[in-house]
Amino acid sequence: MIKRKIVNINENLCNGCGNCIPKCAEGALLIVNGKAKIIKETYCDGLGACLGQCPQGAITITEREAEAFNEAEVHEHLKNKTSPASEMNIPANAAPQKLQWPIKLNLVPIKAPFFENADLLLAADCAPVALKNFHDTLMPGKRVIIGCPKFDDARAYAQKLTEILKQNNIASITVVHMEVPCCTGLKWAVNKALEASGKQIPVKEYEVKIGGEIVEL
Repeated sequence: MIKRKIVNINENLCNGCGNCIPKCAEGALLIVNGKAKIIKETYCDGLGACLGQCPQGAITITEREAEAFNEAEVHEHLKNKTSPASEMNIPANAAPQKLQWPIKLNLVPIKAPFFENADLLLAADCAPVALKNFHDTLMPGKRVIIGCPKFDDARAYAQKLTEILKQNNIASITVVHMEVPCCTGLKWAVNKALEASGKQIPVKEYEVKIGGEIVEL
């Protein structure tokens, strides 16, 4: 052990959004149980490339007793690291999905870097399960939020969406809901949010049929 600079993550502030992960070239950070963590001290060089990526201000550099940074271990770690795409059997030529966490409307922060100039996909909880190829056809390049207006308060959805639209530059909104009447509350919430925010944002609406078909409304 030596006394050196190393990344420190305040778990009380961290919401697990994952913005810090791609900025760590050494692969030292990982989301574990909804919180960013250093998976091994020897992987963290303490230079702080992840600083400034956290919308919650949960990442700082501290000086403490820690294992020394080991470049050889990092090299081996990165060489053996399996890419998420290969683990999930995603085609290599598929459009990359931007990293974002959380995705539940009740959990996402109102103001976040991943919302800036984002094409927003607001989907019913059931849609990714009911619609075949949901990930391939609707998700690429979009920031995803999911919710269920039947079990949550649609008015609260509208209020939170209003603040998201007010505090971020959203480029477009795609709404995907099931054909059941209660699910159209998502589109209602979007309409109310647009009205309350005063923003003019293009909106597309899709309905997923019980049989798995999808139609644009």
